[in-house]
Amino acid sequence: MKNPKFDDIRPYYEEEIPDAMKRIAESASFPLLASYIYPNEAIEDVKKRISSFRTTKEFQAETMRLVNQRVIENSIKQFTCTGIERLDPRQSYLYVSNHRDIMLDASLLQYHLFINGFDTTEITFGANLMMNPLVVDIGKANKMFRVERPGGSPKDFYLASMHLSEYIRYVITEKHQSVWIAQRNGRTKNGIDATDQGIVKMFCMSEPSNKIKALADLNIVPVSVSYEWESCDILKTLELYQTQYGQYIKKPGEDLNSILTGILQQKGNVHFELCKPIAHGELCALENLTNNEYHHSVAKLIDRRINAAYKLFPNNFIAHDLRYGNTKYQLQYTESQKEAFLDRMAKLNRFDTCDVEQLKDIFLSIYSNPIENIMKTCES
Repeated sequence: MKNPKFDDIRPYYEEEIPDAMKRIAESASFPLLASYIYPNEAIEDVKKRISSFRTTKEFQAETMRLVNQRVIENSIKQFTCTGIERLDPRQSYLYVSNHRDIMLDASLLQYHLFINGFDTTEITFGANLMMNPLVVDIGKANKMFRVERPGGSPKDFYLASMHLSEYIRYVITEKHQSVWIAQRNGRTKNGIDATDQGIVKMFCMSEPSNKIKALADLNIVPVSVSYEWESCDILKTLELYQTQYGQYIKKPGEDLNSILTGILQQKGNVHFELCKPIAHGELCALENLTNNEYHHSVAKLIDRRINAAYKLFPNNFIAHDLRYGNTKYQLQYTESQKEAFLDRMAKLNRFDTCDVEQLKDIFLSIYSNPIENIMKTCES
């Protein structure tokens, strides 16, 4: 089903895939990518294979599946995902996920859906990540659609939000495809996962006459993503440190560096949980609230699902004990695990132009804050 209204943001149509595959195969960066995905194959053979793909499904099944397998083999000790039994493979959903890694949060979910017989989702793709034609081709061939960062005039922001809201509703209710989106604009840097109320408001914009129907039609599934070793933890620490002294301005190539670091960095155990979908009855219980109260309450409902399902690892307990100077959680980790964590944190010592102790406190907060999130969820 085609709608020219969304040509500015949509993924590739199937008839656009063959030309995109040829451009990818002929890209100057392709040999490096191929050596990671197909390490034992000659580059010319890989080029022929990629160039032969005619559909998104072929590209995802034959290449993106392998990308995720390589990430799991090379940088993840154990990848687990639970909760898929709560979902129906014939249904379309809006997966609203906490966001810790630029690429892997969505990519690993696609892999899990694929190997369990579910269709993959369309994926939000920040305009800031469309760094070059190769990235655009890979993204749009992988069912990614463009999302503009907030900016410009209030009118421009409103129009962009409405356009995105209409597209998400179109994909789910007319194309009968699922969609992945982060719970907020940009990754969580400080370990505090919180759904932006504005995201919920955006979902509702395309169905303004009935706020219950607006969200019920989207079949929201909160997704809780947990990494034993936080993706880009050192980079996030440095960014949070610099943010304290003024607005943080990204350097050229920083997003690409974060993508590559997230892929290559050792992540230990990684767990995803597909939480219980937000039920129609839960939304109806909020019907008498004002629109603003409704958006806020739904955001908190998503947060409770994500935080309750977040899997805590020894690093979280180690960081909490270190940060607060106690041994409250000492039974949750071993001495060797603590030493490994301290070795990781010691990498901050080389940034001696900064206040290293402050850097370490930020680093500890990234890992300890998920415990605080869960404690607040249990209290609410």
